[in-house]
Amino acid sequence: MTWMRGITCQLQQWRAARTQWKADMAEFKTAQKEARRKGEHPEHPGPPPTGFSLLPWLLMGMGSFSNLLQGKTSNPWIGGLGLFAFNSLYIYVVFRSFVKEKRQAVSTLVALVVMGLITCGLALGYGGSWLYFFPLLGLATGAVVRGPRLGQVGLALTALAAAVSVYRAGWDAINVAYGTFLSTMVTAAILSLSEAVRELRAAREELARRAVEKERMRFSRDLHDLLGHTLSVIVVKSEAARRLAPRDMEAALGQITDIEAVGRQALTEIREAVTGYREGSLATELDRARSALSAADIDPVVRQSGPPLTPQNEALLGWVVREAVTNAVRHSRATRCEITLDGILDRVRLTIADDGTGDSSATGPAEGVGGTGLKGLTERLAVAGGSLRAGPSPRGGFTVTAELPVEAADLAATAPREP
Repeated sequence: MTWMRGITCQLQQWRAARTQWKADMAEFKTAQKEARRKGEHPEHPGPPPTGFSLLPWLLMGMGSFSNLLQGKTSNPWIGGLGLFAFNSLYIYVVFRSFVKEKRQAVSTLVALVVMGLITCGLALGYGGSWLYFFPLLGLATGAVVRGPRLGQVGLALTALAAAVSVYRAGWDAINVAYGTFLSTMVTAAILSLSEAVRELRAAREELARRAVEKERMRFSRDLHDLLGHTLSVIVVKSEAARRLAPRDMEAALGQITDIEAVGRQALTEIREAVTGYREGSLATELDRARSALSAADIDPVVRQSGPPLTPQNEALLGWVVREAVTNAVRHSRATRCEITLDGILDRVRLTIADDGTGDSSATGPAEGVGGTGLKGLTERLAVAGGSLRAGPSPRGGFTVTAELPVEAADLAATAPREP
């Protein structure tokens, strides 16, 4: 009863494949109608081909079936069994040929070889319309055998069909051999092209998905850095205004004016970040860092040297200054913060060091780099060929060090010229 269970499972698989094919066709037709309604070119390529697309070719065997019914075939039971076995193996092979793993399975190749033996036996025994099983065998072979071996297999099958046909039908062997070669090569070419198109479409969709994910990550980092820094500055200046208000109202009003300016600038930056056109200026970030540190009673010390930077490097280092200073203001409890920018050979280095006792990474060090903002900056600098290190300093406090390569054009522009 094992063979009965096997046949039942195969029938269930065919029913499931037919149901899926119908669902795919319905989706394809819906997409076509929607595209025509909008006057657009439909993007949906239609359902992938299945074994059902090769079943109509079995009608080529109707001549042999007619000969059996009309009693024109000797030993009809042998012919009938051969016809049934060939058709069954054909259906089995073509349905498995559209799944790569099943197509390359040993059982599929064995079934294809058995089909070849049955075809040769029926063609040699009966000739006539039975010779047209060779083109059907070519269809199944082209569906299964794809790749570098196709040419050799196709020529071998064509030679076999020609030899058997010459023996049974003389010059009519040309038609059988040509049909066998054409069905083998064309079927393999069409199915391979269809599979390649679908793989390319899937790759394009995957690349688009990754691009969207990358842009979402970039925007989330920008928004985190923008709001984290701005809100920290507003909180620090608000606390300063509250402390100054009882004894120096004019100084408190100055801090409130700064809060208003920071808020307006934050609105502008968020709008620019949303539209995707924001490019940070290192000089602007250094000025804001001085203001934020001073408002938090931290003495800012800024040193700059080295060649001018590209806009990309300025933007990246500006983000580092913003994040490091924000963390220093919020967590370090420092009294002094040094920001040093200098060029070393073909690299530019930015160092932000404080003398605090708190953890400027906000969440503790992780792989040398702390909080969410610094982790995002590490990824950005790595893409640009740079690096970011952050952690406690041996002399106390917390140090953030960012390095970026200096562009060759910048080195050429700043190199001394020969007289």
